[in-house]
Amino acid sequence: MMRRFLSPQSIQPRVIFSGIQPTGVPHLGNYVGALRQWVQRQHEEPESTRLLYSIVDLHAITIPQKPEALRRAKREALASLLAIGIDPKRCTLFYQSDVAAHAELMWILSCTASVGYLSRMTQWKSKLSLADSSRLGDGRVGNKLKLGLFSYPVLQAADILVHRATHVPVGHDQQQHLEFARECVTNFNHAYGPHLVYPDIIISPVRRVMSLTEPTSKMSKSHPQERSRILLTDNAETIHTKISSALTDSIPGISYDVDARPGISNLLDIFSIFNHEGKSATELAAVFREARPRELKAAVSEAVIKGMDGIAQRYEKLLEDPGYLDQVAAEGGKKARQSADETMHLVREAMGM
Repeated sequence: MMRRFLSPQSIQPRVIFSGIQPTGVPHLGNYVGALRQWVQRQHEEPESTRLLYSIVDLHAITIPQKPEALRRAKREALASLLAIGIDPKRCTLFYQSDVAAHAELMWILSCTASVGYLSRMTQWKSKLSLADSSRLGDGRVGNKLKLGLFSYPVLQAADILVHRATHVPVGHDQQQHLEFARECVTNFNHAYGPHLVYPDIIISPVRRVMSLTEPTSKMSKSHPQERSRILLTDNAETIHTKISSALTDSIPGISYDVDARPGISNLLDIFSIFNHEGKSATELAAVFREARPRELKAAVSEAVIKGMDGIAQRYEKLLEDPGYLDQVAAEGGKKARQSADETMHLVREAMGM
């Protein structure tokens, strides 16, 4: 008699997993591209949906970190997530390193992962400022590349698969990593049976927020100029100053053209995100078509300040209560370990360990 296997997806509820590196206070691009959706899902998803949000500190050490700086950045990231409205009673909010199963499953997955596949991925190349055409055999690559950075996608896959996530919200630049995670599922399930879940991608509908000083590059915490980015903890005056100094152009009027007018288009994109009337960037360009850049900047500043109202104050209050932050992390870590242990029991049993 042929035994019938049910797919993991057919016997479990919807599970959403996402993570953010602890590189300090998130900026506007992080908030718009991912974090705001994290908050919204708490209200839009049915109660049966499990939400897991992780501060992925193991990923942060692919580049050298000073211990005290990393501890501070982790706490700042946790306070930031709580300040924007993440509810630890609705979701599982935890530090990645508090759940040893992430690293254990990474090792197991790495035993079936293809080096050739990993070598074609772009994460390690961009981190080392290498051309996409770079290869492992290049001498300069071997001298700079560390194993942790090269195998970063395996840990990212483990983050998702250890919690049996069915859906993962990502930006367009992260699709390659989700495809690799699905490849890891195929490799493991082919060898040991249908135990790991294939995660589906949820693409963020929001356009990327670009740098205020270099609008052809996305907003980044690593940019040397602080005015290139708006932090979630910036006060109204700072937000106004940064947007007022944003790079635009000398073309008369306001129009939406990402290629010809990247600075103006970036401001319009930001405006559309925080516009309470729900107008698109193109519609706002039509409204402001006769305006001067400084008038557009003033309107964008007002919308952003209103949209981020209260976040900085809540953040500062949370940092003043380290006991509460430690309690949230401890409770989230406990729930995340329970989630991961369920998967690791299946994995170990399937592998004969």
